[in-house]
Amino acid sequence: MSVMTTLRTDHVACGTDGAMDLHVWVPDTAPRAAILVIQEIFGVGAYIRAVAERLAGAGYLVGAPDLFWRFAPNWESDHTEDGLNASLEKVQQLDFPNAIADCAAAVAHLRAQPGISTAPAVLGFCLGGTVAWGVAANAEPSCCVGYYGSGVPSMIGLIDQVSCPTLFHFGNNDPYIPNEGVDAVASALAGRPGFLLNVENAGHAFDNHESAMFYNEGAANAAWAKTMTFLATNLPT
Repeated sequence: MSVMTTLRTDHVACGTDGAMDLHVWVPDTAPRAAILVIQEIFGVGAYIRAVAERLAGAGYLVGAPDLFWRFAPNWESDHTEDGLNASLEKVQQLDFPNAIADCAAAVAHLRAQPGISTAPAVLGFCLGGTVAWGVAANAEPSCCVGYYGSGVPSMIGLIDQVSCPTLFHFGNNDPYIPNEGVDAVASALAGRPGFLLNVENAGHAFDNHESAMFYNEGAANAAWAKTMTFLATNLPT
């Protein structure tokens, strides 16, 4: 039986800079656990909304922050070449430490919601995969899932600051993340309990079913099954 969800928009205070929109999906069965889903460069568009719906359908309270709120509120682009180029221009304006701090504030906001009994997880895609790793190193989520975060290999030195279970997904044919970078992540994770690496036979953004350029159904389904198993183990509903 599918779980019905409702959508609302909360406002999360981000220091003295103002408030960020946090789109929140609430399952009709009272949730006990929450997940922060962090967007790609394309914004909180159809793909991120679909991911959030899937997770809420599994019983999680799900929040997706408007990461570009300071300079492009509610930015959303399609997955055409023009949309990709426009989004790449937008992401150049993102202050990365601010993005991590904003997401940490959103994690705290979700943790404070009625019925949530433990720290939320962070789950990010592309840009969001990198930000999620930064949140794991600077806040205390229950667990972290990162899909093809291009900044993760250069930030893997943060691993000593991360105490939560973490699952990384990469593709072995990703033009944005050379295999040497994935190998560096694998080396850093070796011998550390709680850290998992999954490499699919795919390119970048293979989970994004909205993108004809990137989507790989087989890899997406395989990685999603691993993600749900990981979440069920580390953040049961």
